[in-house]
Amino acid sequence: MRIAFNATPLLSPLTGVGQYAFHLAQQLLARVPEGIDPEFFYGLYWDRAVREAPLPAARALLPWLRNHVPFAYPMRRALMNRRFSRHAAGRGFDVYHETSYLPMRFDGPTVVTAHDLSWIRYPETHPRERVATMDRHFPAALERADLVITDSAFVKQELVDVFGVDPDRVRPVLLGVEPRFRPCPPQETQPSLAPLDLRHGRYLLAVGTLEPRKNLPTALDAYARLPAAMRQEYPLVIAGMRGWHTAELERTMAPLVARGEIRLLGYLPRPVLAHVTAGACALVYPSLYEGFGLPPLEAMACGVPAIASDVSSLPEVVGEGGLLIDPHDVGGLTAAMETVLQDTGLRDRLSARARARSLQFTWERCASETLQVYRDAIARH
Repeated sequence: MRIAFNATPLLSPLTGVGQYAFHLAQQLLARVPEGIDPEFFYGLYWDRAVREAPLPAARALLPWLRNHVPFAYPMRRALMNRRFSRHAAGRGFDVYHETSYLPMRFDGPTVVTAHDLSWIRYPETHPRERVATMDRHFPAALERADLVITDSAFVKQELVDVFGVDPDRVRPVLLGVEPRFRPCPPQETQPSLAPLDLRHGRYLLAVGTLEPRKNLPTALDAYARLPAAMRQEYPLVIAGMRGWHTAELERTMAPLVARGEIRLLGYLPRPVLAHVTAGACALVYPSLYEGFGLPPLEAMACGVPAIASDVSSLPEVVGEGGLLIDPHDVGGLTAAMETVLQDTGLRDRLSARARARSLQFTWERCASETLQVYRDAIARH
């Protein structure tokens, strides 16, 4: 099976969509001896290799282009379409997988992954240009797709409810977790935690891009209501790159950062993030809306309980491996944090359940189910 695979999410620092594309691409390469033959499209060129790291300039260059070059996205999109189509026309691809919403022009079987509909449900949490682009192009993308993959059953139902998509055309394929996310003893996490001035088991962790949908203001409000002695003993550590609409959030954090109760780590390399996750007492994840939610799964794989929202896809992921709370209930989130920090028996029970549940989610399974979607799309087309 010859696969045209859009790997452009790998050009930027890997957040959720990038992690999805990276691990799925690796799994496809591992199946080359079985007759799977992927080629990866990187915007301006094609390759048979999977990028191991994002382009160093991507984090600064792409926001600069958006802010300073008029019509930067349409121009970039047109150039990418031309490069994609010229190469694909003569390569005899059996199927094209668009890994992030908006497919290039392709005459053959097309599979599109739609990760969520957050720009529709919570447009105020996205840059205005992104909302306009998705509103304009996504309905046509759904029409062009032979089959659509979603990260969860929740997102499948969203597509049916909002766009009236035939349920038979939508296939939920759950994501996986890397083996590096596993329970680690303090001596193993020490080399990563010591330079960050963190102690194993002595902090709460929040992971995700700093942007409104992650609902960090509620997490900060809830954390600030913990007893002062508890905040001094258990700082709230935030790992994730700076996103958009962050000015108010940064003002809210400033006093807590000054007292050392909030620690901002920024974007972490995966090996360090795995150790920081394994060393946490609990993960705090009150997101307003998720198509899947990798950070709770990664915490659970480390045996770290997740305190997560009871909305969107998160109950599908967390199950009994954590505490589910209303993302708007500040008092409830404070109580959940305090309970997990104080009740070691509960924490141990949640840890065991979290680890057991996480074993159901593997990238191998994700790839196998995705390949079946490719086969079905080929037959359907």
